[in-house]
Amino acid sequence: MLPRRFRLALLLPTLMLAGCFGSDDRPVEVAAIGPSAAAFTTGPRLPAPAQMLRAATFEGLVAFDEQGQVVPALADRWIVTDDGLSYIFRLRDGTWADDSPITGETARAALNRAIAAQRGTPLGLDLGVIAEVRAMAGRVIEIRLASRQPEFLQVLAQPELGLVHAGRGAGPMRLRRDKDSAFLRPIAPEDRGMPQDKRWAQRARMLELNSLPAKTAIERFNRGELDVVMGGTLADFPRLDAMGVARAAIRVDPVGGLLGLVVVHDDGFLAETENREAIAMAIDRQALAGSVNLSGWVTTTRVLNPGLPGENGTIGERWTTRSIEERRSAAAARVSAWKAGGRAALALRLALPQGPGADLLFDRIRQDLSAIGVELRRVPLEADADLRLLDAVASYSTAQWFFSQLSCTVQRAACSPAADKFAAEARTEPDPVRQAELVSQAEAQLTVANGYIPLGVPIRWSLVGGAVTGFAPNRLAVHPLMSLAMLPR
Repeated sequence: MLPRRFRLALLLPTLMLAGCFGSDDRPVEVAAIGPSAAAFTTGPRLPAPAQMLRAATFEGLVAFDEQGQVVPALADRWIVTDDGLSYIFRLRDGTWADDSPITGETARAALNRAIAAQRGTPLGLDLGVIAEVRAMAGRVIEIRLASRQPEFLQVLAQPELGLVHAGRGAGPMRLRRDKDSAFLRPIAPEDRGMPQDKRWAQRARMLELNSLPAKTAIERFNRGELDVVMGGTLADFPRLDAMGVARAAIRVDPVGGLLGLVVVHDDGFLAETENREAIAMAIDRQALAGSVNLSGWVTTTRVLNPGLPGENGTIGERWTTRSIEERRSAAAARVSAWKAGGRAALALRLALPQGPGADLLFDRIRQDLSAIGVELRRVPLEADADLRLLDAVASYSTAQWFFSQLSCTVQRAACSPAADKFAAEARTEPDPVRQAELVSQAEAQLTVANGYIPLGVPIRWSLVGGAVTGFAPNRLAVHPLMSLAMLPR
């Protein structure tokens, strides 16, 4: 790679053609942790770098701000009817990237295409609540729901629901790709059908986004070559101490979600729910938390995160009256019983990402399973395996997100049709007490199935330089590139 001063020299003509973007003559340098071209990935399920780029260049009806709050995007305002079944959006008075007007009809067609692309994904299940999308007069669009979904706006704000018209998005940033680098320029508000900002030339800055391996991104941040690093997970969390990152630069998002092992093949030893439970019982989550060394990190034996809104408290942590030694004794007995049928030594394959945090996780679980007579072998994350790490941040804070991630549509091995049934009933149940009961029944069925072995809540971290504005830790770990490119008013 060219030294930074030479890369900036090559960029200056581009910056001059694009206009003045703030008092600094260089882009805001942002790295998203991932493979080199990850930001340009397409398809229904996007990795984190691609979600960042998609959100910056393909607006949906609504979007997230740097606080993780829903804000206007293509829709400048909306109302929700008293019954919670109709969301009516008024679109801004602007144009698509091809200069054709944004209308209710073109937005409806684009939204229906985006919804159709999500079939068979967890987000597609969340969107199943939509009964109809209607174009009304002029720039008005209505979404009618089959049942109430209190966090429906958070669902609509997902990057995958950014609208495409004539193959392009409507901003809020314009993209120029140079090999694996994305150069993003904020679009002036008057070009988006919004009031003019007289200080736009002083506030708006060019931003360069690259996907980099965590080690490379941290090294470049420590050398002052990057302003922001985003998308850090458990897999690389230990690098922060090992590589001497200043504590003041580390931002940890207070996220919820799923961090655990999913059963990929429910045959052999893992064919029986009791044997899958043996694996879950053997893992010492308290020791794992000590190894991770992150203050406040929450481990759990539950499918749902503890304290999730809308639950009735009937499902608690598992095995609370049994010591880890007692749990392992029971688990070892099940392993011995399985081997007694003349079977060979029991070995399972665990698929994990690369990184020192993943190494730590593997070593911890390997020791735990060795104590009950199970050999654990490590394979790459995308390889065929018996167990695979699931590490996903909840995009909204209700039980339905968890049920969508673990449904039989998504996780086919060792899933629970009964849990899917209760979850579907909970989605349409208007009475909150009955709904909470159905949520508990769905979680109970997933717990009994043991197709997902919980470890804790996900870990998401970023590195932020002292001069950076427009960044805030939040429960969704969303950090819009547009916010990072804009100086405060």
